[in-house]
Amino acid sequence: MRKIVVASDSFKGSLSSAQVADAVEKAVLKSLPKAEVVKVNVADGGEGTVDAVTEALGGSMVYARVSDPLRRPVLAKYGVAGDLAIIEVAAACGLTLLKPEERNPRQTNTYGVGELILDAIHRGCNRFLIGLGGSATNDGGRGMLSVPGFLDAVAEKSFTVACDVDTPFVGPNGASRVFGPQKGASLEDVEILDLQLKEYAKEILERTGVDVSDMPGAGAAGGLGGAFASFMHAKLVPGVEMVLDAIRFTDLLLDADLVITGEGKSDFQTPKGKTPVGVLSRAKKAGIPVVLIAGKVETCEELESLGFHEIIQVTPAGMSLAEAMNPEIAAQNIRQAVSHVLSVFK
Repeated sequence: MRKIVVASDSFKGSLSSAQVADAVEKAVLKSLPKAEVVKVNVADGGEGTVDAVTEALGGSMVYARVSDPLRRPVLAKYGVAGDLAIIEVAAACGLTLLKPEERNPRQTNTYGVGELILDAIHRGCNRFLIGLGGSATNDGGRGMLSVPGFLDAVAEKSFTVACDVDTPFVGPNGASRVFGPQKGASLEDVEILDLQLKEYAKEILERTGVDVSDMPGAGAAGGLGGAFASFMHAKLVPGVEMVLDAIRFTDLLLDADLVITGEGKSDFQTPKGKTPVGVLSRAKKAGIPVVLIAGKVETCEELESLGFHEIIQVTPAGMSLAEAMNPEIAAQNIRQAVSHVLSVFK
């Protein structure tokens, strides 16, 4: 084999995407010293997306002091590559910014997301990749849109938004009922929140001409998906597709003989928009076999039917989770698994 592309998500809690790729590269070059190894960090639009895309594009990390979900100051990180900003909304309105007892989507808001976007605009950014997910909010983006000067500043800017759920803005399967309880909402709160979003959807329709009520994905991040789609004309796309497009992954596949992708755990959820499936889809179109490595594999029909050349659990049978999560041991397990893969391919 002449060229091997390594495009793995992180092994969450153990190794970053870059560390996984480094471990794979060591195993490849030990077995195939003359091989070209192309490493690229990937993610599915959630945690790790900013790091993966920013590094892949040769950008840099910047920090801005913005408001957290309760309007307290917080230092939020995002990436900049040329005039492109890579932002995860959770940096400003994330659930992890709150103590458990502070979680209340009737009180939290997305004001800090608007401040973060304005900061990027002031740095010269005209294009935005936005990762939704992990929010503590259910305000339909009202807080973001209320930042002074926000709507004028975002006019003519380009927004692509990672959205991996088809949750509509309101209704039985809407943002409030599906995600509200995870954010601290009681059953009574959920009804109030859904009613508030229904009223806000009418206002959005009047102001923008866009009906977000039943729009798939509009309910993502407590309705932020709808705000981006209506007021900013954003394109809502699966997270991994947004990332792969941003790093021009298809171009990297040229003349490749093998692709190695991975994630911490592969199971029935993997087909639902996870990184390995996005990588597989692109590689399949190019006729390149893909090997999936994972810390743990729970075999199921959905996973086996995807078309990976091989699916390999790198953690040896009998090894404890604590030991397997140790970064040094995890990297060693990856190297051993990849060495086995290459011995089969030779």
